[in-house]
Amino acid sequence: MAEVKHGRGYVYSIQYHIVWCVKYRHKVLLGDIDIRLKEILNQIATDNGFMISEIESDCDHVYLLVDCNPQHSIPNIIKALKGVSARLLFKEFPQLKKKLWGGNLWNPSYFVATVSEHTEAQIRQYIQNQKVR
Repeated sequence: MAEVKHGRGYVYSIQYHIVWCVKYRHKVLLGDIDIRLKEILNQIATDNGFMISEIESDCDHVYLLVDCNPQHSIPNIIKALKGVSARLLFKEFPQLKKKLWGGNLWNPSYFVATVSEHTEAQIRQYIQNQKVR
């Protein structure tokens, strides 16, 4: 179960299950790109004051379990994760631009769901099993 945290005048436990995919569902999240993507996403989370407690990708999707506080909004979390990661990956792996000719790494849409203490274990297992498929 997610840890219950305390803020100034409030108590919270907020988790989101977030999924998004590569533009055109190109299978580019492989090898060094996949490893670097996970490092970048964890650094973005740290820099923005939230935590990624589970992360996995298959070759064209990213799956996250994110812990955050009430001041974080979903659109801002997604914007930070997708925007910064795309910019850094294009810079570090120029070959991505050849496969993704429009200049966009990520599809603009995403999936998000709240996570309860009853569904957390199932979602963690689902995320962990994405590489296994």
